[in-house]
Amino acid sequence: MSGNLKGAILLMLAAAVFTGEVLLVRLVGGEAATAQIVFFRACAQLMLGTTMVIAARGGFATKRPALQVARGLTSLGVWYLYYVSFLVLDMALASTLTFSTSLFVALLAAPLLGEKLGVARWLATLVGFAGVVIAAGVTPGSFEPAVLLGIASAALAAVLVIMNRILVRTEKTPTIMFYIGVVTTLGTLPFAIANWQPLSDTGLMLLAGAGFVGASGMWLTIEAYRAGEVSALAPFPYLRLVFAVAAGFLVFSEIPTWNTVLGMTIIVASTIYVARAEHRRGLAAPHR
Repeated sequence: MSGNLKGAILLMLAAAVFTGEVLLVRLVGGEAATAQIVFFRACAQLMLGTTMVIAARGGFATKRPALQVARGLTSLGVWYLYYVSFLVLDMALASTLTFSTSLFVALLAAPLLGEKLGVARWLATLVGFAGVVIAAGVTPGSFEPAVLLGIASAALAAVLVIMNRILVRTEKTPTIMFYIGVVTTLGTLPFAIANWQPLSDTGLMLLAGAGFVGASGMWLTIEAYRAGEVSALAPFPYLRLVFAVAAGFLVFSEIPTWNTVLGMTIIVASTIYVARAEHRRGLAAPHR
């Protein structure tokens, strides 16, 4: 099996897994507090990161402790916004907004990494943001404020990409994964305790499942890009939009509006172009 084929299969699995994660979150959302959802995700991340470090026979020491903490706290913010956006928005729209991360990366790369954006990349980015506006249904007389949660999550995720770019210069992936787990677990623990809601056995299983499924999706994504070329794999994460539309319809009877579908198409086209440009410039794929 070629590396690109293996990577494509892993990304298809990751798309299904990430959809399963938010589906579980939606199902348990009425019973659990958001802090509990994030806490279970953080614990799963800590277990995954610890396992990766041990499997790689690496150390837990880091040369950039301050940046590791900042990266973990940023992940915490992304997770909170990400999960809440899926709790209040339709599956299709919330999933579409997550893919605007590449557009924000393109904007941040110039001031933070000193990159020069060509005319074509600027145009693709602006077209992508136009797609976000269309998907969100922003019109003079209609606007859903909850859309800002998804956009904010995508913008913070772009900051994570920049942090990854700096961290990978001196840190190995298992070490980064481990410290994400440490910081997010410790960071969300006080909020989880303060906002703890009694959980049924079913609710507890759904929360635990969502946490481990989300961590597994991150692992699948890392392994996919380890096996294949980023440029060749660029289209495959967008299968998640197909899964999100299907899950939203089958489980919650949600039917995407015309503007969501149109915006989704524009965002996919522009972000694939921008993602290929990012690959040529050495920017890592985002890891939540």
